[in-house]
Amino acid sequence: MPDITPAELKERQQAGEKLNIIDVREPWENAEGRIEGSQNIPLGSLPGKLDDLEDLKSEEVIVHCKGGGRSASAKAFLAQQGFTNVRNLIGGFSAYQQ
Repeated sequence: MPDITPAELKERQQAGEKLNIIDVREPWENAEGRIEGSQNIPLGSLPGKLDDLEDLKSEEVIVHCKGGGRSASAKAFLAQQGFTNVRNLIGGFSAYQQ
C-alpha cells in the first residue's frame, strides 16, 4: 500500500472518516503535540501491543513518527506480522504540522 501524504490525511480527517492512526513516537514527543484520534504506541513497545491491535490486521492503519523513519520501521514490522494495509505518513508529524 502506498504511503499517505499529510494533505490526504487532513482531507480524510475533515471528511469525518474513522482512521486508525498509530503514533510511534515516545510519550514525551506525543505530549508536545499529536494528531487528533491517534493512539501513542512507541516503536519499542509495538511488539508487546500486537494482541491489542489484532482487530486492525485487515483494516487500514496509518503510522507516523516525527519525520518518517521510525514509522517506516513500524510499517515494515506490522507488515511482517500480517497487517495487510499499513501506510506511513510521509514526512511524519513535522510535515503534518505545516
